[in-house]
Amino acid sequence: MEALFHGIILAFGLILPLGVQNVFVFNQGATHKRFSGALPAIMTAGVCDTLLIYLAVAGVSILVFSFEWIKMILFMVGFLFLTYMGWVMWKNSNDVGNQERGTSMSAKRQVMFAASVSLLNPHAIMDTIGVIGTSSLVYEGYEKWVFTISCICVSWVWFFTLAMIGRRIGKLDSQGSFLKRLNQVSAIIVWAMAFYMGYQIFSLI
Repeated sequence: MEALFHGIILAFGLILPLGVQNVFVFNQGATHKRFSGALPAIMTAGVCDTLLIYLAVAGVSILVFSFEWIKMILFMVGFLFLTYMGWVMWKNSNDVGNQERGTSMSAKRQVMFAASVSLLNPHAIMDTIGVIGTSSLVYEGYEKWVFTISCICVSWVWFFTLAMIGRRIGKLDSQGSFLKRLNQVSAIIVWAMAFYMGYQIFSLI
């Protein structure tokens, strides 16, 4: 039971703060006519978190950050992709107010963006390694599996909940004014993350 509650509390504490991943999943729930339209974002975010948590507990992901050139490539790809996606989200905010929501992000773009903010965020990866990976060291065998699965389950439940809340708010926002502002805020957060990645690139040179 200790491993179960430890995993739940720890994972919830890590995933709760506002971040690009959370804002994006919420945004997709709000901008699609049907909840199923946001499933690509939810599923991708869940799968990516599952992978990162497993690698952190297994200790494999620590090897990635043992090489400076891997970190450099990760930061560069993340900077370029997030800069582009921030522009896409800002551009879509100009049309999000129409009733048909014709500018909802396609499934392919949802998958690409959700994967990028999950896997191309070195600091999120380091948090996973430093907190979840380190915390898992106190457990062995069955208890380690319970700890790992509880962390993973929290991520999945959280992403589905975020999208459902977003859908509810999207229904109430008939004029689309809130969704427009949300898209703009999302774009700014994404650009801020890209800018910080750019700063990290220069610090590594």
